[in-house]
Amino acid sequence: MKYLCLVYLDENRLDELPDRECVAYDRAIRQSGHCLASEALQSVQSATTVRVRNGKLAVTDGPFAETKEQLAGFYMIEARDLDEAIQVAAGIPPARVGSIEVRPIRPIRESVAEAEGQHRAR
Repeated sequence: MKYLCLVYLDENRLDELPDRECVAYDRAIRQSGHCLASEALQSVQSATTVRVRNGKLAVTDGPFAETKEQLAGFYMIEARDLDEAIQVAAGIPPARVGSIEVRPIRPIRESVAEAEGQHRAR
């Protein structure tokens, strides 16, 4: 099953994570076969938030939420179950200074099939 591990952390704590440790972890998780994709995000200062309300577009500089911990990156992983996904997420270096949110991925094909089934049932 696929899981998305969302990495949240206070950007002021990035210096606490040695680059070589993060690179080594990334290499190891890719070699393990668990990692399907991973990326770090630019600073939260570069974020743009887009909203559409009543057909009107609103674009705001910065993140949606004003919190200390911001989305800093992600890992898309393959794991047998949630327990294995948690074990993989626990090894992500920013887990020591931030948090990792682990969420199962619901394939779009399933969502489309459900929507089509509901539409036909009407």
